[in-house]
Amino acid sequence: MVEKDTVTLDEQHADEFVLTHMTGMRQSKQEYIRAIADGTLNYYEATHEQIDIRINGDRATLTGRSRVTAAVFGGGRHTWRLQLTFHLVRRDGKWLFTDSKASTY
Repeated sequence: MVEKDTVTLDEQHADEFVLTHMTGMRQSKQEYIRAIADGTLNYYEATHEQIDIRINGDRATLTGRSRVTAAVFGGGRHTWRLQLTFHLVRRDGKWLFTDSKASTY
C-alpha cells in the first residue's frame, strides 16, 4: 500500500474482496486498488503493534493493530490507531484476502 504496488495488491486479494472502512463505506477490490493508485488513499507508514492469526483448514482470520500514517479522501496526513480484521482463503496453495473491516482501538 505504501509503495502503491497495485500488481502485488491484485495478486494478494481475491476478486470478491471487500474493504469496510471504519465509516461503514465499502470498497470492492477494484475500487480499493484504484483508490491507492490514484492517491485517494495515500499510505505513508504502518507500525504493527499486534497481529493475531487463526487458521482453520483453508480459511484464516488475521486481526492486526497498527499505527497507520495516511492521508485519505482528500484529508490531511494523520496517524490512526487502526484495527483491521481480515478473512483469508487458501486457493491453489496461496492465501488470499477475501474481506477486511477497519476500526479504531
